[in-house]
Amino acid sequence: MREEEKDSMIEKLDEQVKKALSPKNWNEIKSHDSWTVFKVMSEMVDGFEKLARIGPCVSIFGSARTKDRHQHYRLAEEIAYLLTKSGFGIITGGGPGIMEAANKGAHFAGGKSVGLNIELPFEQKANPFIDNDKLLNFDYFYIRKVMFMKYSQGYIVLPGGFGTLDEMFEAITLIQTHKMVSFPIVLVKKSYWGGLIKWIEEQLLGEGMIAEKDMRLFRMVDTAEEAVAHIEKFYAKYQIKPNF
Repeated sequence: MREEEKDSMIEKLDEQVKKALSPKNWNEIKSHDSWTVFKVMSEMVDGFEKLARIGPCVSIFGSARTKDRHQHYRLAEEIAYLLTKSGFGIITGGGPGIMEAANKGAHFAGGKSVGLNIELPFEQKANPFIDNDKLLNFDYFYIRKVMFMKYSQGYIVLPGGFGTLDEMFEAITLIQTHKMVSFPIVLVKKSYWGGLIKWIEEQLLGEGMIAEKDMRLFRMVDTAEEAVAHIEKFYAKYQIKPNF
């Protein structure tokens, strides 16, 4: 990033902070909060109405920064393609990188390609492989996560950053606390996730912060075939089949 771009970004951040901390009277605060509630309701209703009609899907999480020549991009594309051929739709965050790869795999497999896009000041814009009638745009991360959790029958987690970790632990926590059905969670690339899982075992499990059974809430694999097989095995076991 050039120095002038950095300076411009810093100026914008300064303005945002100043605006957020500027004195407001009670009427201004109350008015803003009221309109926020309506916006939240609007996003919720729109998401529920559109996603309820789509059918069983698997969410694929991963970095928006992964380039199309990277092995993780190709891996995400392959996983999505195979899952789609097995009858599942694919839900992603709708942006570039791993999200684009997954939507691309679903698109070329002839399946349903869903994008839950989030409005951000950088990085995120909807990729071109989302079905025209299955692109949803959100202002609020937490509503977007509600849609991921409510309408997915499985979660594939490829290498990613803070956003990917947030989505992964959201799914694990909701399943651990029995707020969501115990759908399969698959972490792809042991070399990437291994250090984190070792830390969880040594610190969280070792200190008694989680139970031994919690380590079985997710599975680590290395290949597209292993990831898809784990999802398929779950549904074969419970005699649940995709209904596309």
